[in-house]
Amino acid sequence: MLLPNLLNTCAAAIPAVENVVDRARVKISENVTQDGRINGKALEEHQFAAHGYAWFATYLLSLQQMHKWAERLEADGKFGELEQLILQISFGEYLWQIWGGIPMSQGEVVRLQDLGLSQSEQGALAVESVQALTQEGNSQAARSRLVDLMLEREGAATVGVTGLDEELEMIRDQFRRFADERVMPDAHEWHLKDELIPMEIINELSEMGVFGLTIPEEYGGLGMSKASMCVVSEELSRGYIGVGSLGTRSEIAAELIIAGGTEEQKQKWLPELASGETLPTAVFTEPNTGSDLGALRTRAVKDGDDWSITGNKTWITHAARTNVMTLLARTDPDTTNYSGLSMFLAEKTPGTDEAPFPTDGMTGGEIEVLGYRGMKEYELAFDDFKVKGENLLGGVEGQGFKQLMQTFESARIQTAARAIGVAQNAMEIAVKYAQDRKQFGKELLAFPRIRSKIAMMAVEIMITRQLTYHSAFEKDNDRRCDLEAGMAKLLGARVAWSAADNGLQIHGGNGFALEYPISRVLCDARILNIFEGAAEIQATVIARRLLETGRN
Repeated sequence: MLLPNLLNTCAAAIPAVENVVDRARVKISENVTQDGRINGKALEEHQFAAHGYAWFATYLLSLQQMHKWAERLEADGKFGELEQLILQISFGEYLWQIWGGIPMSQGEVVRLQDLGLSQSEQGALAVESVQALTQEGNSQAARSRLVDLMLEREGAATVGVTGLDEELEMIRDQFRRFADERVMPDAHEWHLKDELIPMEIINELSEMGVFGLTIPEEYGGLGMSKASMCVVSEELSRGYIGVGSLGTRSEIAAELIIAGGTEEQKQKWLPELASGETLPTAVFTEPNTGSDLGALRTRAVKDGDDWSITGNKTWITHAARTNVMTLLARTDPDTTNYSGLSMFLAEKTPGTDEAPFPTDGMTGGEIEVLGYRGMKEYELAFDDFKVKGENLLGGVEGQGFKQLMQTFESARIQTAARAIGVAQNAMEIAVKYAQDRKQFGKELLAFPRIRSKIAMMAVEIMITRQLTYHSAFEKDNDRRCDLEAGMAKLLGARVAWSAADNGLQIHGGNGFALEYPISRVLCDARILNIFEGAAEIQATVIARRLLETGRN
């Protein structure tokens, strides 16, 4: 069942993948490069191939990080049979997809020939290690054995050893217990009733330091790593994605202030964010602009020393009961691109159910949504809304888009971590149901295809974990990680949706009933492929960056 010399066999397969991915880069670069630069129009014309290249490169990094994970475990004496099966199945499956086609989404499978590689060029994959792993790595026997070993670890939120240090695992244990005891029992009711997450939960998260986890100690935070925030977000999102996303609000607001704020702004706002005294919301997107932030039309006009904001915003998460908005508006009316945008720390009065937006100059209404309900989504309208002059982020106009871009690495790492939590929850719900539900005289978990679905959930969750932790470690070491974070988010969103969809399928007709939690998890999983950069936008960003740098 386990291949001999597994680590060496996996290591030997990676150069073959690097070979074909590099060939794909050269082919696509020839089509989209003019005068040594990426041509936007050409990139759009070859969009399917470019996005496919982003996916192939993501798979390559996935395999590289899975192998490094296995090496670390082997060195620590923790590379047991379960972990070996996860590695073997991951290589067996992803190598086959690289050779035969990667699903970018339902109905969109990209193949090497779509990237311009001939049959003979694809033959670079026909090396002994790849053939061994594709032939025997992801077998039914391996998948079934993996499920057996998973069941022996009943009650563990994590399948397999994650490769994190003892401190991070202690953090995981703490927040896993919190999710189990304080979130999971009520999460489905909050969803069905479309209720805001109770302030009691938010206050408890504040006491646990969630909102100041990565804020420097000198500004009242705990000064911990991005990797620690990944673990916290993952475990809280396993309980309910809305709870897992509460910390993200403060994380991104703090990141904006740390990267672009004045010292006075840092001294004022960061301690308040860290303590949970101030709850923030991000106010960027506008109707009819979507991901095209350069087309924003909400305008900010000087009013003495202060500013007056007029315009409309949409898809604003947790807008009603927050204290401050990180608000992106156009301060230069003569521009139609990113250069005229500025970021404001716009103060507001928290609302109530009866009066959600009591602050003068702003009104709003709720957007009813399928999932991700615990903080609610809103449309906002601003009409002569006043912002203090001292609350222009950084005290300089025209820097808003640049300031926002500095937060995207952390935001996408966060989204990948939330995706892991959602996928883990889907798998755990599915396992329990498959154990409890009897069909044809035996439990569902006895059927090979049910076992295969659960095994693949476990494998892809671990792959996404390793990509996400890798991007977080890069961030913690002050290395640019927009590629790594983007890849983790791209894959994580697909994995979460796949896990939720398969989890519902295991439930059969019951999964379609609102009373079963898997129905909520499916709805929650769907948003992950859209916010913080839709998958299509994400693939463009990854492809462009790879082509510009000439790396895979």
